[in-house]
Amino acid sequence: MSERAAGTAIDAEALARRLDEAWENRKPVAPLSESEGLEDLEKAYEIQTSWSELRLSRGERIVGRKIGLTSLAMQEQLGVSEPDYGSLWESRYFPAQGGRAEIPAEPLLQPFLEGELAFLIGRPLSGPGVTLQQALAATDALAVAVEVVDSRIEDWNIKLPDTIADNASYGGFTTGPWSRSLREADLRTVGMLINQSGSRVAEGLGAASLGHPARAVAWLANKLASFGTSLEPGDIVLSGSLGRAVPAQQGDVFVLEAHGQPPLTVSFA
Repeated sequence: MSERAAGTAIDAEALARRLDEAWENRKPVAPLSESEGLEDLEKAYEIQTSWSELRLSRGERIVGRKIGLTSLAMQEQLGVSEPDYGSLWESRYFPAQGGRAEIPAEPLLQPFLEGELAFLIGRPLSGPGVTLQQALAATDALAVAVEVVDSRIEDWNIKLPDTIADNASYGGFTTGPWSRSLREADLRTVGMLINQSGSRVAEGLGAASLGHPARAVAWLANKLASFGTSLEPGDIVLSGSLGRAVPAQQGDVFVLEAHGQPPLTVSFA
């Protein structure tokens, strides 16, 4: 056990700087749960917040939130009973044009692609006590989305405190066109296919995200309330993956299809 793990106080700002250096220099670090004895989830969120504040001081913008660990399989893998969340940093938002988005591979360390649903929040959503129905009512539109998950932790050797501190393993994202009609769909049954070079590499269903993607948004609003914040109009919320994560590298091209929405083509340049 390290000296830090044996009881020395954890410096959230110092660890935020360590993660930021890993982000900027593309050099992963040892798991904080091992090197620093990071176990406390509130401390992990404190590190995440310090990292966001560091980036905001340099001109970054937060355009929304991402929800992670929304599938039962992933929760069981990490031995947890609830999701986690991170911030969507605008510098890694790659808007699609004409159904196509290009994501630069060079800044990424060990990326995976996930197919998700994005919610565009239309009115304030503040917990506690937010319900699935209230989350839907506060949603202005939805879109097919791709999240790139990436880790500053060596070899994805993560426990829950590691991924929370690491901004919920955020790498980047893009969305298809916003659709108001998707608000009327039964999001539990929305299917999603991901193809690569003409072959299917993943498929998913809305129910994979806490049984209903809007339930994940409600969870997020309630979790944010415990930290004294809320979802606001214009925020983008990523639902969590609807299927398995697919490894991605430079030169890969993926096509997502879902519920009558136009295909979304994502290339890693």
